[in-house]
Amino acid sequence: MQTYLELLGDVLENGISKSDRTGTGTRALFGRQVRFDLSAGFPLLTTKKIHLKSVIGELLWFISGESNVRPLKEAGISIWDEWADPETGELGPIYGTQWRRWQGPDGREVDQLALVINQIASNPDSRRHIVSAWNAAVIDDMALPPCHALFQFQVMNGRLNCQLYQRSADIFLGVPFNIASYSLLTHLVAQVTGLEAGEFIHTFGDLHLYDNHLKQAHTQLVREPYSLPRLSLNEEVSSIDDFVASDITIEGYHHHPAIKAPIAV
Repeated sequence: MQTYLELLGDVLENGISKSDRTGTGTRALFGRQVRFDLSAGFPLLTTKKIHLKSVIGELLWFISGESNVRPLKEAGISIWDEWADPETGELGPIYGTQWRRWQGPDGREVDQLALVINQIASNPDSRRHIVSAWNAAVIDDMALPPCHALFQFQVMNGRLNCQLYQRSADIFLGVPFNIASYSLLTHLVAQVTGLEAGEFIHTFGDLHLYDNHLKQAHTQLVREPYSLPRLSLNEEVSSIDDFVASDITIEGYHHHPAIKAPIAV
């Protein structure tokens, strides 16, 4: 994960001081990109511990089309609690809703994820394998507008590549989680379409380090990375909707201790 550490160092050294919605303050850069060859290991950060249960649980929650935190809380995952309605647990039409039930102007619902998976299988060379979470008509109804806004798959030489565009990226807390999540999604979609996982490409709009994460970033940058772990999936699963957490195993994950940092809400 040297690529990530170099990106973190770039923001730390070259980021421009910028205000933000939360009032915390950031150092920010605009327009960066990193790439990960998924055949070389699973890109899970080793210079601090990443909470795997939350990565896997959140992704499966998105895939299920859910927008209520209740299933996450039942699984012991609290990463969305700060934004949920305290009484109902609702978050509005966020990622899962847009991925699986995009509302068209005529009221028709579009299952973008299923559509793309079917297209990959039937027309792999298409340049339209896109899923968008940025539905401008309902942004104001969302508890938090999508940060990772759009992703596109591409098939080349029997390998499935995925590029994510992230409009807003918290490099210390969010980005390591996002890298793991979309790399995992690429593996899941590759399996159900009979392909090998290729590259995950992460493209950033506003890439920022919060001012109250500076000390933590310096701590992380002096740590030596370990070798990447490997991902193992239950090969019997053939539908994206059938994956459960026990079908997903990360092997050989050696990591430095977790680094606590406050989240900006």
